[in-house]
Amino acid sequence: MSWPADPRIADAFAHLPDYFGNHVRVSLIALALGLALSLPLALLCLRRPVLRAAALAVTSIVQTIPGLALLALFYPLLLALASLSEELTGVSFSALGLLPSVLALALYSMLPVLRNTITGLGSIDPAVREAAQGVGMTPRQSLTMVELPLAMPVIMAGIRTAAVWVVGTATLSTPIGQTSLGNYIFAGLQTQNWVSVLFGCVAAALLALAIDQLLALMESGAAKRSRGRIAASALGLLVLIALAFAPGGGNASGAKNYVIGTKPFAEQYVLASLIGERLAASGMTATVREGLGSAVIFDALVAGDIDVYVEYTGTIWANQMKRNDARPREQVLAAVTRWLKDRYNVTVLGGLGFENAYALAMSKQRADALGIRTLSDLGPHSPDLSIAGDYEFFARPEWQALRATYGLMFRRQQSMQSEFMYPAIEGGDVDIIAAYTSDGRVAQYGLTTLTDDRRAIPPYDAIVLISPRRAGDVALAAALRPLIGKIDVATMREANRRVGSENAQTPQAAAAWLWEQMSKQR
Repeated sequence: MSWPADPRIADAFAHLPDYFGNHVRVSLIALALGLALSLPLALLCLRRPVLRAAALAVTSIVQTIPGLALLALFYPLLLALASLSEELTGVSFSALGLLPSVLALALYSMLPVLRNTITGLGSIDPAVREAAQGVGMTPRQSLTMVELPLAMPVIMAGIRTAAVWVVGTATLSTPIGQTSLGNYIFAGLQTQNWVSVLFGCVAAALLALAIDQLLALMESGAAKRSRGRIAASALGLLVLIALAFAPGGGNASGAKNYVIGTKPFAEQYVLASLIGERLAASGMTATVREGLGSAVIFDALVAGDIDVYVEYTGTIWANQMKRNDARPREQVLAAVTRWLKDRYNVTVLGGLGFENAYALAMSKQRADALGIRTLSDLGPHSPDLSIAGDYEFFARPEWQALRATYGLMFRRQQSMQSEFMYPAIEGGDVDIIAAYTSDGRVAQYGLTTLTDDRRAIPPYDAIVLISPRRAGDVALAAALRPLIGKIDVATMREANRRVGSENAQTPQAAAAWLWEQMSKQR
């Protein structure tokens, strides 16, 4: 397939204004906030050794926290503050997206600026300060007219380092709802769209290089007192700012805009596209917040940061309701529906018709050779086998239930991106993987799912959830009701299979195919 005809290329360029504009915006705001905090703090603690040591220690500790973890930690903190603010003042704010991203990235940017400013000013020869005092300068005049200009090359080096760090780390803000160039990477990894992954990586690298070179140009202009270089650098930065805040450079917002949330895997991207198409067909506008983390998305729905998304009854049953007892599908769906309405005023519009449950899968050939058909059969063999799961699987209640029910004790367990588990089992790197029953790759890779004969895992019906702020929205319910009960598991598997590097289909194309199949059924 030629590159111009590849729909993944066209799709990547179609999203570029939104992703690029949002990425530049969050990066520049975070960098500006980081500078506003770091530079005064550096001046304050310059001649205070205890304060200086404490400031450097704290900012150094921040750097040891993984970027994704730091970004994710801000969401529950801001969510609690937003709730408290609404209770005390009647004013609330969104804890998802821009705000947690800016705060976390600003903290990340502080260490190089703080350290280089202290180093640059501290390395100035004391004789220079004495000379400045000798000609009658006050300490402030000496700082602004003599010391800062001399330390500027070292300070600018710290600012350039901070800028590159911020631009790179901003790609990790996607799971907390901030649109960025990371959307290409997260979505591409989950859908095996390597064009999207490469596009996002290259775009982020080019942006980091561009900002670094503009700051380098400003640094050299200041050193050589070249107004032309300073003006060129300032013009370049202004162009980036204009792109970031231009109309269309960010997500739409407002009361008439519906926000669709997705978790970071292929099926969710397909279903979000399907929901978006149905809303558009009904004359509504919609924004998709892609790849939200599992620990974030439910709270975001309750808080009204997103309006609708597809969840699975087993996830609510095990993670929110803390239930570990096995019940029939109808009973679980009814209990989940009541619990969500009573506790959070979240509306369950209905089930889509298919179940996407966790299931342990292995090579059909290997399973036949060992005589393994069920999880009870697997138990005695597990000490000789290895297992792989996605990043959250081994921390979920479902895994604990499986281990306790079937006595599973694998010789090795490892976590990896879900799309890498299938090649891993095909290549013999692992023996068992935690798969999903609606994933088309199970059949594609010649795997068999082992029967949960003791029903340790709860049912996982895909259900459409609507946030409390949209609970009485008749138009929204009417637009989405044609989806309820219309997707069987075989059709969903095929839609999922169509998304990936071999098929070169986007989630939007797979969603269009899915709707076509549903229309034929009617």
